[in-house]
Amino acid sequence: MSALILSGCQTSGATDNDTSSSLTSETSGDQSSISSETSSSAQSSIESTKELPTEQEAYRYKINPTTSVVEPIDSETNPKVALLTFDDSPDQHAVDIAKQLKTINAPAIFFVNGMYIESDEGKDKLKQIYDMGFEIGNHTQTHPNLSTISSEEQREEILKTNELIYEVTGEKPHFFRAPHGVTTETSDAIMAEEGMVSMNWTYGYDWEADYQTSEALTDIMLTTEYLNDGANLLMHDRSWTNEAVLPIAEGLVEKGYILVDPKLIETPEREE
Repeated sequence: MSALILSGCQTSGATDNDTSSSLTSETSGDQSSISSETSSSAQSSIESTKELPTEQEAYRYKINPTTSVVEPIDSETNPKVALLTFDDSPDQHAVDIAKQLKTINAPAIFFVNGMYIESDEGKDKLKQIYDMGFEIGNHTQTHPNLSTISSEEQREEILKTNELIYEVTGEKPHFFRAPHGVTTETSDAIMAEEGMVSMNWTYGYDWEADYQTSEALTDIMLTTEYLNDGANLLMHDRSWTNEAVLPIAEGLVEKGYILVDPKLIETPEREE
């Protein structure tokens, strides 16, 4: 039942098919939650929620650089939030995950590996996810452990992925997640140069053999001791994750969590 940072984010993990996950969502204007009393009432709430925001509003949260917890910037902001993130995108299932999340207007960050968006098919998948309103993050080009390659290679891994994302979306990513949760002095310097925020995660399980069914994954994501205010949930482009996305989302809403919109998370001002 580990949730250790160095354990996750395996691109070569067990077989994939579909992925997904979600909590409740805080939109840029107001907060909306999904009713969990019955399937029909949940659907009713889903249909009445607001669209994902398209304009930047005042930041309300920040990423703790040590713990990766999503923290309120001031005492007036609701701390009971969770952030959905999906790594190793867009491989086989990220678009399906995004579509499911979109039906309940649940925001998320999709952390992209550049190797998946070099082809026209990969670019199309990324464009679909971006056009649905989701935040796109950088997860390096080929998913290396950054501590094992040179500074020049690290720059290539991060900056090439930034460029590929920009080619498709017209926007450089604001967030970075290092493969295996391993950052370096070089990656930290690049974050400062590019005006990006680096984050790891507070928990995740979908790469562990015990949680590679939708039922097991849903249960652990909702009952783990690591589910606390500001939780930063790590999930991947996996079939069992995709199948679990709506049960996880509705379960988190039942527990009173709001899915935080990444657009409300503070990032450095970037020079144009």
